[in-house]
Amino acid sequence: MKRIVARWTGWDGGSLEHLVLTVRADEIVADSVHVSGPGDGFAARYRIVCDGTWRTRLVEIEVTGADRRLLRSDGQGHWIDGQAHAMPALAGAIDPDLSITPFTNTLPIRRLGRTPPGGTAIDTAWVSFPDLAIHRDPQRYTCLEPGRRWRYDSRDSDFSRELEIDADGLVVSYPGLFRRIT
Repeated sequence: MKRIVARWTGWDGGSLEHLVLTVRADEIVADSVHVSGPGDGFAARYRIVCDGTWRTRLVEIEVTGADRRLLRSDGQGHWIDGQAHAMPALAGAIDPDLSITPFTNTLPIRRLGRTPPGGTAIDTAWVSFPDLAIHRDPQRYTCLEPGRRWRYDSRDSDFSRELEIDADGLVVSYPGLFRRIT
């Protein structure tokens, strides 16, 4: 078992996230607390459980004092909500992407490994905060330097960033959005 503690702040220093990642051969669990910046005024908690190949099985999300969401996945792109209702709009999405954290970039980075020169197109279950709205989000990940740098591209906008990662695949720098502080 490997246990990693990571903290990120928003690029402007306004928000703070504390994550504990537990990695076992057959299960990866991320538990995190996020406190938004003064202008946003919310706090959230999330828990993501993956199998040993970094395929998401469970996502629990809660905005403190407000809404809570539960998503389950079979790791093959089939999602159900907390009431066991199918979510066909997310069909084919393997990874969640939570707007408040760079951690969810680790999931496709670890799952994909090296990518072909043009990168790998994926779809995610993107969750916005604090409203917890869930949408399908087309993305592309390209390994630029194994174990060090990846490029993230939105496939439905011109948003693109080079992500610096550590040896565990955790984001160190996500320019304009997040930076790792421990």
